[in-house]
Amino acid sequence: MGTDEHRGKAPKSIGFGVVTVSDTRGEKDDLSGLAIVEVMKAAGHKYVKKIIVKDEIEQIQRALRELLEDEGVAAVVVNGGTGISRRDVTLEAALDFEEKPLPGFGELFRVLSFEEIGSAAMMSRATAFVTEGKVVFCLPGSEKAVRLATTRLIAPEVAHMVWEANR
Repeated sequence: MGTDEHRGKAPKSIGFGVVTVSDTRGEKDDLSGLAIVEVMKAAGHKYVKKIIVKDEIEQIQRALRELLEDEGVAAVVVNGGTGISRRDVTLEAALDFEEKPLPGFGELFRVLSFEEIGSAAMMSRATAFVTEGKVVFCLPGSEKAVRLATTRLIAPEVAHMVWEANR
């Protein structure tokens, strides 16, 4: 069965949650989290919940656990904390949940990002993985990066990915 046939069997939309990782952002200035919600809803996906946490492993893991246990959530988009500074601990927190890595996501994101920002794209540790039949994406915290990843990669393919993860 080809990719197009699989896409045809996949649902058209899924429920998603968002985790914003930031030491400084709150609900009113979480432009990246709001951008994820905007792009995903425009693509027909169902917004379930957004959680804002500090760059702390325990807080990130608690937010991920909460969304993974929500039956309405089929995918989680995390933004922030994927760089290389000492405070960037999203992957150190999230990868404890990883069952199946999706290295192609990070590879494609960095190629698209390179086309926009040049060699600094190599500092992104953006990644995705499957866990508990759900797909988790870890993105940089910049609104531009979030829009790029969500528009070009996540929104068009996430329902198919969730369907595949549950076959």
